[in-house]
Amino acid sequence: MTLRINLENINTKYQPFVKWVGGKRGLLSQIIPLLPKEFNNYFEPFVGGGALFFELFSQGKLKDKDIYLFDINSELINTYNMVKTYPELLIKELEKFKQEHSKEFYYEIRAWDRKDDFLKIDDFLRATRFIYLNKTCFNGLYRVNKKNQNNVPIGNYKNPNICDSEVIYNASFALQNATILNTSYKDVLKYVSTDDLVYFDPPYYPLTETASFTSYSEFDFLDKEQKELFKVFKSLNDRDVNVLHSNSYTDFIKNLYKDFQIEEIKANRFINSKANDRGKILEVLIKGNKGII
Repeated sequence: MTLRINLENINTKYQPFVKWVGGKRGLLSQIIPLLPKEFNNYFEPFVGGGALFFELFSQGKLKDKDIYLFDINSELINTYNMVKTYPELLIKELEKFKQEHSKEFYYEIRAWDRKDDFLKIDDFLRATRFIYLNKTCFNGLYRVNKKNQNNVPIGNYKNPNICDSEVIYNASFALQNATILNTSYKDVLKYVSTDDLVYFDPPYYPLTETASFTSYSEFDFLDKEQKELFKVFKSLNDRDVNVLHSNSYTDFIKNLYKDFQIEEIKANRFINSKANDRGKILEVLIKGNKGII
């Protein structure tokens, strides 16, 4: 494999290769100051688009550190591994998908996961499908039903950026020393040590009973799951791990983490189908008690 990037260019910008609902690119200026100046290894157990990972890599803050990126979404993790290992194959196939793009083609590709042999399709083709759907679907949303079938409609884009080869090559380089695992966030407890940094960005607790947008896998992430995450957060804090957690500004979350420092931040809402209902909303950043400034 040959990475077609200038490895000597310290100004290279590394960024997510997929759009991700709830992604943190717009909040990095509020998150970075809350991180410890010094830490050992780095963990993102709900990696999603990996905005914080790519930003820290861009700033040189992950140099010589072990990096662990987890997610329960098997198609997302397969795509990360293909970007890491086979960027040229992926780009070549994405160019083909770009040429074929149409409404009919979109729904044909989306329907792949309705077939019994879906998991027998080559990993890099499934990764191509993942990026293609992400770049052409409604608002970059990833959502599945209880059968783990993608059910997002096509987006209204005149010229979607289906294949950004520079972003993919740069992401591949950034991922070379990362351990990428399709596993539960709870497995962070197996790998983490004192002074490591863990950033949790889980599916957010819904603002209302009808506003749940957590189906990025076939698994729900509601009251029970949020309480289980809290136990892991507390366990890490008790082990002197640097831990930071993003979530929704709700009484449930604020009460659950009442013994920790809660910072209110403003985020843009992009996923509402009505343009007039998009805008600034409050979220929370919850910090463990280990000297996070």
